[in-house]
Amino acid sequence: MADYPPLETDRLLLRPLEQADAPAIQRIFPQWEIVRYLNARVPWPYPDDGAEAFIRATLPEIEAGGHWCWTIRPKDEPERLIGLIDLRDEEHENRGFWLDPAFRGQGLMSEASAAVTDYWFDVLKRPRLAMYKAAGNIGSRNISVRQGMRVVGTGERDFVEGRMTTELWEITREEWQARRR
Repeated sequence: MADYPPLETDRLLLRPLEQADAPAIQRIFPQWEIVRYLNARVPWPYPDDGAEAFIRATLPEIEAGGHWCWTIRPKDEPERLIGLIDLRDEEHENRGFWLDPAFRGQGLMSEASAAVTDYWFDVLKRPRLAMYKAAGNIGSRNISVRQGMRVVGTGERDFVEGRMTTELWEITREEWQARRR
């Protein structure tokens, strides 16, 4: 059982990841639009037991501390998993997410990202949030821009789609809290 709370936004319920989420993740996740800009450690083609293996590997990380992972669900359909968002105490890898393409373009990931970023800064009291993004991942980039993040470095990294230009985005707790006031 997770020792961190579910979160709620105007339209979403964010529930801590559990083993029972595997079938829903397995149905949704193996789509090129979801995986192409994810870290190359994500297996592709996605194996039939990929979600089970992901959860089996992730739950012990969560229990050990330093990793928080929520499923994303619409409030009006609380049993319907539509994505995942997580926070990690890893340098430059603090937040990651994916969303079912059928639910994109509605501001849902911005809403979920704001909720977990509040948790990162307000509850966990971390000084800054940073993450690498493929420069071509326009949707993720737009969320970062809207949330006041900035590019502080560039380079190259391996993604499921291949080697790409990467941007390192960050925001400090003070910057985040000033925007939220």
